[in-house]
Amino acid sequence: MARPLSAAGRALTRLALWACALGAGLSAGVFFAFSTFVMAGLARLPPPEGVAAMQAINVTAVTPLFMIALMGPALLVLAPMTVATPWRAGRRGVVIWAGGLIYVLAVIGTTMACNVPMNDALAALDPHAPASAARWSDYLHDWTAWNHVRAAAATIATGLFIAAARRASPEGVR
Repeated sequence: MARPLSAAGRALTRLALWACALGAGLSAGVFFAFSTFVMAGLARLPPPEGVAAMQAINVTAVTPLFMIALMGPALLVLAPMTVATPWRAGRRGVVIWAGGLIYVLAVIGTTMACNVPMNDALAALDPHAPASAARWSDYLHDWTAWNHVRAAAATIATGLFIAAARRASPEGVR
């Protein structure tokens, strides 16, 4: 049988989960903003201006603070997932694993498999080229749809991280 975590181990696990919740929540907010009004605002611009604006946003989005908020939970949740396995920590372990898997697969996975490749293709686009308007229309639709997935998944993961962080007990990680 696995040995219960020390008080310091439990405290670090809770701290990691609260940090995961903060990063996931910040990311969810950014994704929500893009899904609810940023992309709609860009869609109202003439296509060359919309393309150029989104190209500029994509360049400026890759900042250390946003990358920490986006990628931090995916890395940081590995520690609680390691010590709070479902067979060791019961329901709390299931909640931690669910939050971690949802965040890594649905947020980071969608970002890397869908949104980043679309951003890379948009970066190579000449905003004033004749075919740009049609490609911009497709981009707006497809990118936003995948962004909805990220917004929902990050929101769900945030709730799961908060639930797991709040379920601490003196006898272990349960």
